[in-house]
Order: sequence, then structure tokens, then C-alpha cells
Amino acid sequence: MNEVPARCDVAIIGGGVAGCSIAYHLTRIGISNVTLFERKQLTSGTTWHAAGLVTQLRATRNMTELAKYTGELFTSLAAETGQETGYKQNGALRLATHEARLEELKRGVSMARNFGLEAHVLSAGEVAERYPLIRSDDLAGGIWMPKDGQVNPADVTMALAKGARMGGAKIFENCPVQAILIENGKAVGVQLEDREVRADKVVIAGGMWSRDFAARFGVSLPLHAAEHYYMVTEAMPELTRDLPIVFVGDECSYFKEDAGKLLFGFFEPDAKPWGHEGIPEDFCFGTLPEDLEHISPYLEKAIERYPSLAHTGIQLFFNGPESFTPDDRYLLGETPEVKNLFAACGFNSVGILSSGGVGKALADWIRDGYAPVDLSDVDIRRMQPFQSNRTYLYDRTKETLGLLFSMHWPNLQVETARGARRSPFHDRLKEAGAWMTEAAGWERPGFFWKAGQEREVAYSYGTPSWFDNVAEECHNVAENVSLFDQSCFTKFRFEGRDACRVLNRICANQIDVPVGKVVYTQCLNERGGIEADVTVTRLAETSFMVVSVATSQTRDMSWFRNQVPDEAHVFITDLTSGMPMLGVMGPKSRALLQQLSGGDFSNKAFPFGTSQEIEIGYAKVRASRLTYVGELGWELYIPAEFAQHVYDRLVEAGTDFNLGQAGYFALNSLRMEKGYRHWGHDIGQDDTPCEAGLEFAVGYDKPGGFIGRDALLHGCAGWLPRRKLVQIRVECDGPSQFLYHEEPILKDGRIVGSVTSGAYGHRLNASLGMGYIGHPNGVTKDFIESGNFEVEIACKRYRATVQLAPYYDPKRTRLA
Repeated sequence: MNEVPARCDVAIIGGGVAGCSIAYHLTRIGISNVTLFERKQLTSGTTWHAAGLVTQLRATRNMTELAKYTGELFTSLAAETGQETGYKQNGALRLATHEARLEELKRGVSMARNFGLEAHVLSAGEVAERYPLIRSDDLAGGIWMPKDGQVNPADVTMALAKGARMGGAKIFENCPVQAILIENGKAVGVQLEDREVRADKVVIAGGMWSRDFAARFGVSLPLHAAEHYYMVTEAMPELTRDLPIVFVGDECSYFKEDAGKLLFGFFEPDAKPWGHEGIPEDFCFGTLPEDLEHISPYLEKAIERYPSLAHTGIQLFFNGPESFTPDDRYLLGETPEVKNLFAACGFNSVGILSSGGVGKALADWIRDGYAPVDLSDVDIRRMQPFQSNRTYLYDRTKETLGLLFSMHWPNLQVETARGARRSPFHDRLKEAGAWMTEAAGWERPGFFWKAGQEREVAYSYGTPSWFDNVAEECHNVAENVSLFDQSCFTKFRFEGRDACRVLNRICANQIDVPVGKVVYTQCLNERGGIEADVTVTRLAETSFMVVSVATSQTRDMSWFRNQVPDEAHVFITDLTSGMPMLGVMGPKSRALLQQLSGGDFSNKAFPFGTSQEIEIGYAKVRASRLTYVGELGWELYIPAEFAQHVYDRLVEAGTDFNLGQAGYFALNSLRMEKGYRHWGHDIGQDDTPCEAGLEFAVGYDKPGGFIGRDALLHGCAGWLPRRKLVQIRVECDGPSQFLYHEEPILKDGRIVGSVTSGAYGHRLNASLGMGYIGHPNGVTKDFIESGNFEVEIACKRYRATVQLAPYYDPKRTRLA
């Protein structure tokens, strides 16, 4: 212990593959004064028993790029360090036992092409040729990913550790960290048993111990361990080293050759959470009790799929814990509660394949103070504090392990740990027929059942069972008036004598406007990327309300607080729970609200982009004339104690105006037709307002400037953006060819971009999407209007029209 330094640049807690990768990559970028502390021995938590699967295709481009980097790193790591890793690129087969799964896999192939990954669709016969030991006569088909592979997890971790040491890092085993040192809201080091180690930055990479450890310091890391089962056979002479990995999602199983034996494991839909009362401190290279009864249904299917298993002995029945998060995505980045404290944990059985990219990305993040690319998928700030609740995690983890291999349907809703956050309208909406979806824990209507309709949901990549319901909701919004429960939207109040000055610096648009004005704006980072997409309402000279999307609640609060100077007289309050919101949208919304309130809602008295206090029943309500659906409408912000009263008055009066209820599936359809962006899908930290078509919301000339202005002026002024967000309309018969995300966009047969989000537009009877297209000489009007555009959906190309303007009401006449 005398070797332990008194200080270091970065202290890492945890010696699994993630912690060692972070140490390695920090030294690679010149941060050599790194110290890693492992409570027991390297790999002793989860890493040592991982299956070592190294696949590359993930759900988004940046996640795929990180996984691709991991494979590239594993290719060269042994030569660099002299430590063998057992890495081999033997490819992977993913099999489909029915057409819906094959559709999912084909969509994955199209995504892979978009990301530059090689992928091929196979018939059942071609699967048999490539892997004759697998039963294939009952398959619908499969796909082949030749760049996937496998590695020895313990060996690759030791290679990363050796590489880190070669770069100057110090690694201490059997050296548990007792506490994180925190001063003035910042991590400044760690406490060992007998000494302090001061550090500029601290990283928690403690695997399944991370949640309970971080909670002691007020930090939320929502993860929970679950049992994971695999078996290893006795030697099988028919196995060759070049056999690919095989995934059979429909049977919850995977297979890989392992030193002449077959390793096969399961991700069952009824998982068993473990360690609910805490992970034992002495747990090290530990295993859990066998439970053959629990796993037997999947074992039987595995034997049917791999017939030689029926007469092969099992050498090892393994059960070990792995940690899972509520949304099956890992936790990465700086914690919102404590500055300079970072996390890399909760890897949901993809820790090995993620390790290289995670180490590289977090090392850059630590050095630069911001993520190197948009990592919102895994950014820890996407989580809500309540999601660290033990009971919530226990219940959700029963489902999340199996979701890795289940069908990844569009709009698939989790079934466990539901009902956590409910608006005051929840029971009334359920009575009205709402089928609830979930976002950030909020229960919110997806669509509404019709009276007498059989209430059974059928997911689909084509036309889902709720298609006609959503169509009816959209048409009622266009023809009459409908209510949207938007209570989940995040609402912050900024106040104080410096509120205007500080908020005007944070926001790109001019928010020093008259009281009652609503401003649409983005909050940018120093590179000009969009960190938040918000509306700002001036309530008084020193008071503003900022509204953002539900899933950004933690992230936005963290961002705003970090941008407020220490000396500024500014107070930020989260109003979300106390300020439910209803959207009243449609051409009859004006008449409905005038009748209820007795006020004047004309264009002259109540212009678009303004906000007033009105009376509805016995309540005072803030009404803001805005829309996210492309129709005349108002957003009503209601004190929570009056919310049900106001709702009841609206419904009662609404019978004279054909008032309807509408859900978030309709909201997505309507906003897609109008080209309204969604943060986290269409815009994010890597996208500038110039590229996203949002320069109208930028106040370049406002006094004092704004964060990101210099980057925009340098990158946009007098310069044609090389990428631009466009509106896409698919030319196909019927509504079956839906766009969702990451479908390739082609011009004259060459990929020029990808879809960011999509929906069927019921007012236009068309399949629509948004996406970025690129051109080295700039995306001009001529570039867009010349040539032939297509989109690729499940390996089939469809003609498409592309334009900058929305397809619905481009002249905004419907908003009057």
C-alpha cells in the first residue's frame, strides 16, 4: 500500500473490463497519472464469467461505431501488449423462426449497410450450408454478420490492464475504496482504508456494486443484478474453431464454440433478479445455485435446435450475476449530482463488446469535459432519480434480461414496474379508453380504444393493431378539437434578478421579450450542437418558465445548473410534478376555450406564441398559444390541485365541439407531417440549428451573444451545410412500409443519409420520416431536387420524395 500515490489525475473504482479499458484509453491520450482500485482481483465480479461475444451492430450509428471500435481494438491489442486475448472474427448468424423476426433482422441488415457494416440475408438452406450442426428446416431465414466474433473476457481484460500499466497507470488489487471524497459538489478523490487519494476526476466502474456504493453519496445509478445461465458441453469433435456464433432470439438462446466445446446460454423472459438486499462484500469469482427447473424450457428448445446436444454430456452448468438497467442500456458519463464524478456500469450483458468504445469515449469525455459524440442513448442523465428504487429495479429486472432477445417491436411497451408516475388525469383517461405507454416512468396514453372494441394489442413492423384508432384521433384533431395529456413535459421556473441575462446566454434565441411572450429556442453547447430544445415563457420581469421533453428532465436540469455562473442571482425550480399540462388542439379549440373562459382568443387578442392567465371553472390556468401538431391550439398549464376540475370542465363543454381524446402515437404522426423536430431523435448534441433547419430560432445579433454563437458563425455563416435535415415521403402502396429510424436514404443508388424518425401521416395518407442527408459541396435546393431518392426498408428500396418544407400545411394557414 505504500506504493499508492497521494494524488492522481483520475481514480477509477473497479477492475473489470470497463475500468481497465478506461485506464488504458486515458493513458493512450496522454493522461498517464491514473490509479485503478479493485476491491478483490481484476475481473472478479462479472467480467470473468462473461460469454465474450463481440457483435457490432447496435441500435444507433454512434453505438455501432463504439462497438466497431471495440472489435478493431481487440484485433491489435495482443500484438501491442504481448498478452493474448483469444479474439477471433468468426462471424455471427442470427436466425428467425418466423417472418416477423426475419423482418426485424432484415431491417438490421439495412441499418448495417447504413453504418458501413457487412451483412447478408440468408435463406434457411443457406443457414444449413454455413452451419450444418444447427437444425434449419423450420427457419424463415437468417442473417450473416462476418465481422462479429468472440474473445476471452479475462484475457482481454488483462491485456487492457497491461496496456494501461505500460502507459503509466497504477493498478491496485485487494484495495477497496471506502468512500468518494466530495467538496463543494465536486469529487476530489477517494478514501481507502488507511489513506486519502486526491484526484481531479473519479470514475465508478464497480459493476453490480455500483448502485449501492453510489447511493451513499447521493448519486443515482439505477441497476440491478440478475442471474444469467449458460452451459458448457464436454468436448465435441465435430466443432471447428471457425464456427460462427449463433443467436436464436425466438428461443432465447445463443451458441458459440469454446475450445472444442459448445457454450450455449439463455436470456429468458422471466429472469431472476439477484442481490436485492445487497451484493455480499466477499463475493469474488462467485457462482449462484443451479436452477435447472427455471431454465429447462429453454434448454429443451436448445436441444431441438442443436440436435447433437441430446447425446453430449454437460461439463458445466453455470449461473452467475450480471447487472441490468431499466432500459437495457448502460450508464455512462458524468453524474448529474456530483461534478467530476463519472460512471461506467450497468452493461446488460454487453460489457465485453462495449468495453473498447466505452473506454475510449469516457477517456475523451474526462479530458474534454463533454462527450466526444452524441451518447444520449447511454448518458446517465437520461435516468430519473426514482429509478434507483430497489423495488422498482427488482420488478423491472425480471423483464429486462429477456428483452435483449425478444422481438424489438416498434413502440414496444415494457410490462413490469409500471404505474410509477401518473398525471392527475390518469384514471379519467383510462376510463375514456386509454392504452397507456411509458416514458421516463410516466404513464401516458398511446392511443384510445373505441367503445366495444376488442382490447388486444398486436405489435407489427407494418400496420399495428391500433392503426385505425390513431387515424381517427388524428382526423378529429384536424377537424374538431382533442385533448392531449402532456403533463409529463418537463417544466422549470427560472427566477432572480439575473434570470433574464443568464437564460439569454444559455438560449440561442432572444428571450428578453415582453411579459407573456413564448419563445421557441435551443440551448447549444460550445460546438454549436443542440443540448436542449425548449420553449421559454416570460412570466414576469425576473421570472421565466422553460418547457422541455419528459425524457430530458434530469439532463436539462443538470445542463442548466452547470451553465449558471456561481455568482449569478438565479434560482431554478422543477415544476413538473406540480404543473400538469393539457394540450387543447384543433380548429374548434378557440371556440371551446372562449366558451369556457369567457375570454377573447382571437388572433388579435391572443396571438400565436403568447401566454396568458385565464379562468376555467374555479381555476386560474396559464394558456399558451402553441402547437406540436400543426393545428390551432393551446397548452394549458394547471396547478395540480385544480387539474381534474379543469379536465372535467373541458370534457363537459367539449361535447358541443366533438371533443376527442388523443394519445402520443397520434402526436408523433401529427408532428411528423408538420416537420416538428424531436430532441433525442431528430436533433441532439452533434446537430447544429443550421443543419437541423432551426436557424429561425437563433438570435445571432442579440446583445451579449449566447453559448455556441462563435461555433455557428464559424461553421454556418456564408457556408452551405454539408448535411441537412429533410422531410421524407415514401412512395408505396398502402400503409405497411413504415419508417422508424436509421433506414438508409439513397440518391441515385448511393447512400447519402439516414432516417432519424418516422410515422404514418394520417392527414396525408402517407408514410413519412425525417432524416439527415449529406453532400461534400453542401446540401442545396438543387441537390435535393435533382436525382432520384429512395429509402431502404428491410433490404427493399422504395422511391421517396425529399424536401426541406413540411408536407402538411407548409404555409402555416392551419395555425390561424
